[in-house]
Parts: sequence; C-alpha cells; structure tokens
Amino acid sequence: MEYVLWVPLAYQLIALIASSKRLFQTDPEPTAFPPISILKPVCGTDPGFYAAIRSHATQDYPHFEILFSVASPEDPAIPEIRRLIAEFPERRIRLLERETISPNRKVGALIDLAKAAQYEVLLVNDGDILAPPKYLRIIMGGLEQPGVGLVTALYRGRAEHVAGMMEALGVATDFAPSALVAPLVGVAEFAMGATLLLRRADLEALGGFEILADKIADDYQLGLEVSKLGKRIHLSTAVVETSLGAKTWGAAHRHQLRWARTIRVSRGGVIGYLGIPVTFATVWALVALATGNWGMAILLVAMRINVAVVAGLVGLEDKNVLWLIGLVPFRDLWGAAIWVNGLWGSTVEWGGRTLRLREDGRIAD
Repeated sequence: MEYVLWVPLAYQLIALIASSKRLFQTDPEPTAFPPISILKPVCGTDPGFYAAIRSHATQDYPHFEILFSVASPEDPAIPEIRRLIAEFPERRIRLLERETISPNRKVGALIDLAKAAQYEVLLVNDGDILAPPKYLRIIMGGLEQPGVGLVTALYRGRAEHVAGMMEALGVATDFAPSALVAPLVGVAEFAMGATLLLRRADLEALGGFEILADKIADDYQLGLEVSKLGKRIHLSTAVVETSLGAKTWGAAHRHQLRWARTIRVSRGGVIGYLGIPVTFATVWALVALATGNWGMAILLVAMRINVAVVAGLVGLEDKNVLWLIGLVPFRDLWGAAIWVNGLWGSTVEWGGRTLRLREDGRIAD
C-alpha cells in the first residue's frame, strides 16, 4: 500500500511545480492590436453582473465590440445591458435575441453572435466574467505567439453564500492546479469557457460553432477541434473572476455533479474518469492513516496545503483561500463524493433544463 501512496504524492509534487512555474510566466505585449469581437451569451443575471459586463466596456484596448445574446425579451439581463449601452455610447455594444435553437443553447447563441460579429478575432466568455483592465491586451499577446490557435485563461470564483464559497475554494485549490498540470502531462486541448480567444479563420476552418451544437462541454470540444488543426492552446497569465452563486448545498451539488458527469462523458468516458482519484490527496491521507502510515499522511496533507496556497492564494490571488485554507481537506472529501456520484447517471441540470447525455459527450435531447 505504501507504494500506491507515492502516486498521489507525486501528483501533488507535479502540481506544486506547475503552480510555482506559472508565477514566473509572463505574456508579451502584443505587437499589433487587431479589433476584437467579444461574444457574450447571457441567461439571467448573477451577483455582480453589471460590474462584470462593465469591466469589458472599460478595457485598455484600442478597438473592440461587445455583443450580447439573450434567449427572450423578458431576460432580466436586458435592463443591465441597456444600462451599459447608455453609459458607454461611444462603444459598439449590441444586444441580440437568440434565433438559433440547438441542444446546447449557449452554442446556439454563439452561432448567432459569430454571424453578427464585425471583427476577425473573437473572444467568447460568459456574462458573469469580471475581467482586469488589461485583459484584452494580455490574451492578445498570447494569440500572437507562434503556432497558437486559441487562448484560454484560469479563473477564480466569487460567492456570497457558504456553498458557493466552497465551490470557489475548489476552483482555486483543486481545479486550477489540475489545469496547470494538464499541459505537463500531454493534455494539449485543455480550454476553459471563462476565456476562449481565437481567429475567425480558424473557427471557420473547423466548421464554425455549429460543430459544437450538441456537445455538452463546448469549451473543451472547441479546444480539441483547434488542436486538430495543428495549432496549440495557450494558457494565458490573465486571471478572470466568475460568479458561483449557489445559495444552498443542493444547488452547489447539482452544479458540481454537472461538471463531473460532463468530464466523464467528454474526456475518455469512464476509463479516463477513473484517473481523477490520483488527485485526491486528502482521501489518500486517510488511507495512509488507516494503514498506520502517519508520516505519509502528514506529507500528503502538507503537500496538498502547499499546492492550495501557491495555486490559489498566490497564483490566482484568491484572498478567500487565506481565510478558508483550513477547509481544504473537507472540500476535497466533498469533491471525492461528487466524483463517486459522477461515475453513473446520464442527466445534468443546466440553465433550468434537465439534459440527458450520451457517452460520447453529446446532448441526447
């Protein structure tokens, strides 16, 4: 058993190296500033919604437009978007009502937005994304790098309720390290929906957003398709912020379960999904305790906390990690329980809908 415990410990060491390495990375200033079309599918509002969309209108970048898409004229986001248009009349900001209906409703919105976009560089991110002032400059510098076809970026969560805070803690201390480890172990197509920057020419070469219409993990699938073009995905040093608005543990559980089942059906099925437990340092620490290996248990927990601090507190500058660091082991156990629940089941809840998933990552209905 002792030899088995070295595997999760090795993972934590790799995660610590990857997280530390990122602290010294920079993105070069772009040499050119092509105009960017920002495509934002919106469905309702989250806490801080206006601040999030306003952070895009105030970007330190020469030329860009912002296009929003809503599903209906009653969407509560519409007054906030109109408020933004009124505050920034000099900006090209447009509001569209979705016309394309697809199994993945977000992708239907993206199809419409891409057709309406004026520029040749496209940025996709969600309506609740809060971006730093030089966000567009940083990610554009990444897209200019040789061979890059898509730029993505890490994110931290913001929440007002305990359940959402625990989700945010997981994003900063578990998800972010795994995203940084992925390129080191050959997972080249890792892309996150918080930031997807690419050229229209590449999007058209892979068949447009239409090829994602029935895929549940549209961000991951977009990265996969871009990599098939022989182009690489660049993980930017930019960090954005997203709203994790779960008010109850039930809502947080459903949200996390959707992610788990999405990962299972999108990245190699159950076989690929079975590799995830190597990241469960707290679980393996309990196994070490149960077998009398106190030294390995302490080492696993110590390494896990170090990864959480370097990746979440220092790397993502998520101040909540400082206050909640003692809860990391409990968040890990919750995450392990979610993983077990994600081993079976084919339905997820998303945007007020219950979707049935196929084992190839497609939405069945």
